[in-house]
Amino acid sequence: MASILTNAAAMAALQTLRSIDRNMETTQARVSSGLRVETAADNAAYWSIATTMRSDNRALSTVQDALGLGAAKVDTAYAAMDKAIEVVQEIKAKLVAAYGVGADRSKIQEEINQLQDQLKSISESASFSGENWLQEDISDGAVPPTPVTVTKQVVASFIRNASGTVGVTTVDYPLNEDTVLFDTSGGNLGILDKLATSGATSLGFSVVTLDITDLDTVAAQLDIADPPGPHDDVDALDAMTQFVDGQLEAMTSAASSLGSIQSRIDMQEDFVATLIDTIDTGVGRLVDADMNEESTRLQALQTQQQLAIQSLSIANTNSQNILQLFQQ
Repeated sequence: MASILTNAAAMAALQTLRSIDRNMETTQARVSSGLRVETAADNAAYWSIATTMRSDNRALSTVQDALGLGAAKVDTAYAAMDKAIEVVQEIKAKLVAAYGVGADRSKIQEEINQLQDQLKSISESASFSGENWLQEDISDGAVPPTPVTVTKQVVASFIRNASGTVGVTTVDYPLNEDTVLFDTSGGNLGILDKLATSGATSLGFSVVTLDITDLDTVAAQLDIADPPGPHDDVDALDAMTQFVDGQLEAMTSAASSLGSIQSRIDMQEDFVATLIDTIDTGVGRLVDADMNEESTRLQALQTQQQLAIQSLSIANTNSQNILQLFQQ
């Protein structure tokens, strides 16, 4: 039936054109943004997952920066420890030189004094970003200071478990009686801090305070001068040398621990970088648009749109054809 009031063919063509236009808008948005899921309306589940993982990736990026800062602190401490070991080795060599018959111990002590000052300088200057792992002031005003444990931490990772709980893990390095070595004030707790009497029983000196020009005092402290004997000086030097050698072993152990932390931080940096890339890839699989597919679809929709417009134009000519019938 032909009607000038209702054009069913034009209505069908218009509906088809509207549908094609909506699909074109969606495809053009995907092509312009590169995203298949740009808003929650596109796919609520995928959008939620992608938004959460992007947030986690941003946190991991911050962890990367924190790892770099932590690595710098550990590198600074290790470099200082390496130099401190060299200095203490030299002090040990000077002690051995003091055994010699006719050795001028006052001159040797002058050299030791310079080495001790250098050791203090290394300990005090091994600071990065205001933090010094080799010399940590924890004095609480008590005499003697109350024993404490200071834990140095390096941010290592950001984690999210299955229940959605998040947290931050750290690489820890405790500073306590097992790690500290020598002390100049009795109020510090760092890798190069330790009470003078902890390295050798009843010795009243540390690496930075030993004095080979006062061997009688050392001998008396060790009760090796009662009764007095010709080997008192040698025994005192033996005690000093043994003490310094023990400190060297402790310093080597501490440097080894720092080296282990350096290695772990390097591995963690590589892992975090890989994890960030992997999460980015996973999010992309959820929300990124396939540009080859979308561009092909856009070309097809453009062709469909042209055909729909042509179909609508043909449908609209039906009324004109009816008018021609009345003109005959």
